Amino acid sequence: MTQDAVRQQSDPQRAEQEPTDLQVDTSAHTDETPGGGAQLADSGRTRRLLVRLLQVAYPHERFPAGPYERTAAAIVDAARADAADGRAITRGLAGLDRAAGGDFLALDDAAAETLLRDRADEYFFRRIRSTAVVALYDSADVWELLGYEGPSFDRGGYLHRGFDDLDWLPGARVDEYAGEPRVELVESEEAAR
Repeated sequence: MTQDAVRQQSDPQRAEQEPTDLQVDTSAHTDETPGGGAQLADSGRTRRLLVRLLQVAYPHERFPAGPYERTAAAIVDAARADAADGRAITRGLAGLDRAAGGDFLALDDAAAETLLRDRADEYFFRRIRSTAVVALYDSADVWELLGYEGPSFDRGGYLHRGFDDLDWLPGARVDEYAGEPRVELVESEEAAR
């Protein structure tokens, strides 16, 4: 067990915090790239790999390419804000290609999913996921595709907007009890008097 793991177990407040690799401070961003590897290249190949990865990791048959492409662009932008993330994603995408026998894009969905599941806990995939879950689903276009009406606070809330129009659920079964009064209810009413 590492010293960091022992420290987290002994300090419960620290253990509840997000992992530090998910806490990215971009406020001190400079254009200088620290040494130690390649920076994420914004090439067509990188974008195609990211789009394919996103389509496999977040499959939605009704989604056109647009939401996935916008999410890939957001991942590239986020990776540019942190050189270490850019290097990790570059290495991770290259690793996907190597593991796929040279071309991740050529894999069928099942093989690509298996490859991604094997790497779900790797740093590069966690970085992609941390951007993708927000960038992919925080869009009115996507909300419409998913059947979500979006936030309602700007329209006066849900109360008079059909919040309970669950026509896809069966009707509620409400039956009145026709038997003798339950003893515990009668006793509690008598005690209250």
